Amino acid sequence: MTSMLQSLKHRGPDSTGFAVYGSGNPGDYVMRLKVAEQEDMGKGSGVRDLIEARIAEVDKRLASHDAQVKSQSRVTPYALRYVLGHSGDTEAMAKHIEEVEGVEILSLGNALELIKDLGDATVVSGQYALGDFAGTHAIGHTRMATESDVDIRSAHPYWAFPYNDVSVVHNGQITNYWIMRRQMERKGHRFMSNCDSELLAVYTAHNLANGVSLEDSLRQSIDEIDGVFTYLVATSDQLGMAKDTMAAKPLVLYESDELIAMASEEVAIRSILPQEIDTTDPYDEEVRVWQA
Repeated sequence: MTSMLQSLKHRGPDSTGFAVYGSGNPGDYVMRLKVAEQEDMGKGSGVRDLIEARIAEVDKRLASHDAQVKSQSRVTPYALRYVLGHSGDTEAMAKHIEEVEGVEILSLGNALELIKDLGDATVVSGQYALGDFAGTHAIGHTRMATESDVDIRSAHPYWAFPYNDVSVVHNGQITNYWIMRRQMERKGHRFMSNCDSELLAVYTAHNLANGVSLEDSLRQSIDEIDGVFTYLVATSDQLGMAKDTMAAKPLVLYESDELIAMASEEVAIRSILPQEIDTTDPYDEEVRVWQA
């Protein structure tokens, strides 16, 4: 994934994100969160004191929800990874944690771990030691900020309550974003950015949590979401893709018995498969789902 994303650095140097899926321990939750932005770190000792206070408050709120902290690691000065045992209302616990000013949960799931930061793929992968990660599948994104800010909050991939282990990356523009966002907010969903791509994660999580299959959710999105878009969705055991009616945003697909690889440009697939291969370009309104 690092090689593929690095080969696409020319598409956007602002940020890189990885949604990686490991086996984990059944019943445990992995929570990735940030307690500050990267650019805050050069603002003196006051920021460090604020970060420590935020972490202490997160730990206090975890305890108030009877969450068992099995491990906690400081990945960067502002990014943490928790392994939790929890049998209560996990969504209520997560919302309580996110009420702490400056704290954002990047992902909370049994298999999903979401890592994103400013910088190219090699920098982010090295910073978060992703070369040591063992898993089954992943989706990633390298971004040029066009519709929202250059910060971690606006970087892809996106994850959303309440469906466990869903992540989304997207290329395009959603023109009815604010209308659909208000609809989702009225249903109780939270948004952490003003990036239109986050809508796809919230929309997908809402559908899956209400019993809609991933394939049906992808097909419905073509009718219900306006704009030009190609997007990928991952869950703990599925990968899916959808293209809008105009198919203006590119996607190249390679599929074999052992591997599925998709990217905006073939150069990304060639970075890991330099031998002679056949690739395809999915057509307009195409939806595909692969089951592990």
